[in-house]
Amino acid sequence: MEGMLFRLAIPWLLAVAAIPAAPPTLPDGDLNNLVDFYVALHKAPELSFYEEKTAAQLVGEMRNLGFAVTPKVGGHGFVAVLENGAGPTVLIRTDLDALPVVEQTGLPYASDVRTKDDKGSDVGVMHACGHDIHMASFLGAARQLAAAKADWKGTLVMVGQPAEERGAGARAMLADGLFERFPKPDYALALHASASLPTGQVGYTPGYALAAMDSVDITIRGVGGHGAWPHMTKDPVVIAAQTVLNLQTLVSRSISPFEPAVVTVGSIHGGSKHNVIGEEVKLQLTVRSFNDATRDVLIDGIRRITLHTALAAGVPADREPTVTLSEDEYTRSTYNDPALVDRLLPVWARTLGEDNVVKVAPVTGGEDFSEFGRTADKIPIFIFWVGTIDLERYEAAQQPGAAALPSLHSPGYRPEPRASIRTGVTAMTAAAMELFQQ
Repeated sequence: MEGMLFRLAIPWLLAVAAIPAAPPTLPDGDLNNLVDFYVALHKAPELSFYEEKTAAQLVGEMRNLGFAVTPKVGGHGFVAVLENGAGPTVLIRTDLDALPVVEQTGLPYASDVRTKDDKGSDVGVMHACGHDIHMASFLGAARQLAAAKADWKGTLVMVGQPAEERGAGARAMLADGLFERFPKPDYALALHASASLPTGQVGYTPGYALAAMDSVDITIRGVGGHGAWPHMTKDPVVIAAQTVLNLQTLVSRSISPFEPAVVTVGSIHGGSKHNVIGEEVKLQLTVRSFNDATRDVLIDGIRRITLHTALAAGVPADREPTVTLSEDEYTRSTYNDPALVDRLLPVWARTLGEDNVVKVAPVTGGEDFSEFGRTADKIPIFIFWVGTIDLERYEAAQQPGAAALPSLHSPGYRPEPRASIRTGVTAMTAAAMELFQQ
């Protein structure tokens, strides 16, 4: 998941709510154990759909806590269920996978893992998106909730999800019967590390919080020939250049200025030699949107502009371009249920302090946790942000002229684990205990 977070100085009023039992305090010894668990995960990251050892560690931990655990759901995903009498069913999700990034943090526990990706390329592997923070917080919340069974009633479903970074793991688990084989949740929660909030804070966004992400491949075909005789060709490089420029009008002229949208051409490849006009050029795009109707306008516009730019250049009918959407790596926009958000804000204000609960703007990064709320059951979902930047580094980055903090997916992203995990465990445990109240 990628994206930048910005704090909004918008005051909010706390709702009046019945006060449930307070979440148990996280002892220093337990926190030390979770930090050790985090370090071990950070040193041994695994790519999407290859999270076998990562999942096995969490499966073992959940079984030790008394959960009924089913591994190998949708790949290396797992589902752990703890039944505790009649009451609501609450699902808590963590993601398991890491990224093909060579770590450059200089930490003593930095990852030096290298492996082969699906294309056979040698790549470094790093938890550059904070999924190791997620997993440690997930385990801590499971331990806290299992220890506090006398204070809540219901069914707790803990889900370890593979392949979030490829936008495919949630769909794989749902296709494998997540909501049919296991208790269907009344609520679903997840947290995400923030690279721009200080430790101790949680960030929330009601409504659309993360964008839909589509990967689009375009192949522009021309008629090749000698670079000295371009009049005898249909130059796909020129057509591709015109297409890239024409695509920029989609957001500026087809979408309301009040509706977020992104069309980025991230890759362009074509040609082989200075004096040769080639046969084709390939483009790779990422498309971001929140509203489903906006997404349709963008995708339809990409197809239209690509085709008619080629036709205007005189490309023969049998050389028309192709536009292909990835059917494997995409996410739909994430919509945080506003009523669920409103219910949890006063809980966090009591447990973390009102000043540590901040509203943040939506981001154009993608998250396939969205799929848990996109089924026919319309389950209310809420993913929130946990600050991971130690206060000294955070304050230094706010000074005029200071370098920006490394973002998520950066080889330099370096969360402060102890305070981050403590906040993640506290926030998630408090949220779950609130939702278990009748």
